[in-house]
Amino acid sequence: MNSLTETSGNERDDVRLRDERLAKVLDRLINDSQGDSSAELLDHAVHDNPDLEADIRELYATAMIAADVALLQSDELNHITSSETSEPAATPLTTSPVGSRIGEYELREEVGRGGMGVVYRAYQQSLDRTVALKMIPNAAFAASQDLARLRAEALAAARLSHPSIVPVYEVGEHDGQPWFSMQFVEGTTLSQRLANGPMTAEDAVRLLLPVVEAINSAHRAGVLHRDLKPSNILITHAGEPFVTDFGLAKRVPASDDSLMIRGGSADANLTQSGAILGTPSWMSPEQAAGQTEAIDVTSDIYSLGAILFAMLTGRPPFQAASAFDTLLMVMEQDPPAIRVLNSKVDSDLEMVVLKCLQKPRDLRYAAAGQLADDLTAWLNKAPVSARRSTIMNVISRLMRESHHITILRNWGLLWMLHSMVLLALCLLTNACQIAGVTSRMPYVGLWVVGLGLWAAVFWNLRSRSGPITSIERQIAHVWGGSMIASSMLFAVESVMDEPVLTFSPVLGCIAGIVFLAKAGMLSGRFYIHAGALFATSIVMAAMQRQETPNFSISLFGVVSALAFFLPGFKYYRQQKQPSRR
Repeated sequence: MNSLTETSGNERDDVRLRDERLAKVLDRLINDSQGDSSAELLDHAVHDNPDLEADIRELYATAMIAADVALLQSDELNHITSSETSEPAATPLTTSPVGSRIGEYELREEVGRGGMGVVYRAYQQSLDRTVALKMIPNAAFAASQDLARLRAEALAAARLSHPSIVPVYEVGEHDGQPWFSMQFVEGTTLSQRLANGPMTAEDAVRLLLPVVEAINSAHRAGVLHRDLKPSNILITHAGEPFVTDFGLAKRVPASDDSLMIRGGSADANLTQSGAILGTPSWMSPEQAAGQTEAIDVTSDIYSLGAILFAMLTGRPPFQAASAFDTLLMVMEQDPPAIRVLNSKVDSDLEMVVLKCLQKPRDLRYAAAGQLADDLTAWLNKAPVSARRSTIMNVISRLMRESHHITILRNWGLLWMLHSMVLLALCLLTNACQIAGVTSRMPYVGLWVVGLGLWAAVFWNLRSRSGPITSIERQIAHVWGGSMIASSMLFAVESVMDEPVLTFSPVLGCIAGIVFLAKAGMLSGRFYIHAGALFATSIVMAAMQRQETPNFSISLFGVVSALAFFLPGFKYYRQQKQPSRR
């Protein structure tokens, strides 16, 4: 008894020491990773503490998400329109620059302020015109990343030429403070327009189509916007839309070799891996997850779909009480049906929007030009490509992994352990059966008590590895239901006065249903596992009719163990591989 107490005490001490070490590593990592070297520091921390890798990566990512969400909840920039009347916040440490001059520009009025800078209505005397001038006041106190992003915005917008992109006139610097001037758009924003309610389907498509074409032009020039939302779409009094605010723009290889952008490494400093870029209700799932390396043209297409959704329904696809809850909805949930919110929208246009809002990137439009083609086709009452699918496309989509598949990295080792427990349980059951044990209670003890205890251990081990997502709870409910159904077979056999294990072939059907559910939630490849288990139930039934020793339970153990072990081993290896940052 004393030895057991001592062992228990030692285990508690080990856990305490491990937790203390983890806390120190995370504290040092978070304090030291406030610059561009955060990914390198994270890799060093993992290298020095390989036994804590999973905990370090998960808790560090959670800390970064919490920091990013705090930034997302700050005031957004009100954009370049003469009709906006936002109250300028007090400018610390300096007086208002309104009335002063920057180069040949006289600042006459502040029209918008937010986290990415301040926009002024300015007068350019040499050309006798009103312009919008964007800058960061108190540049001496601004973060270096804010200054870099302002320069990046100016450079990104300046190299674009499209009738629906706010043109940049001049880029300059005044007393060490970067600024750029651009067209001053008289009118309102799409955000303000939507405050009056949804638009008609035709009006929405006609207004958004030039925006889509503008974004397609930007993509062809090698620029991703990454912050498309209604407040970044300006509408003139004549109803012409303009795209603005390329503050989170990213330079990528252009589709036209003559427009290829050099020096892309500079942009990497502005977009660290793990940073949440954008505005929650309008960002793509990969942006919400902080997967900056996965952001591409389809991320902008997702945001365009979210904007069209709002234009048709009067609300974004996802909205919650907090930015963090909205991020979770973007990553885990499907948007509500458009035609439930607005019955006047036809099914073809709804399909176009839903194609944009697919969580897997490869199911969205591959280019903004394709979306523009479908919107044009819809206006002309022609068939839209969003409805067309070949047999191979259907099969490919059926077998692909869903956006929830990443949760299996937390289940890899557990599924491997579960496969061994399940195989041992089946072999032991088969051994009892061949030995001539006919009493029902030993089997009930193995399958009800034994498997139930393992399920409790399994869930406890999973809980220790980090927060449990909603999709994992759904999988747990399906798995729990299968365990109850398997145990109830003994009761059904008893009521029907059948020998023990008579209904054991049904185990293959129950397990097949579990993997069928997993195929829909996680990966279409589990359809293969489901099919194998359904087939196993038929073979088990045939084996029970033979006079020779019945090994059907062992067969079920082998097949079901492989169904768990193979994907478990795959995702266990993925978890152990160093993250590419």
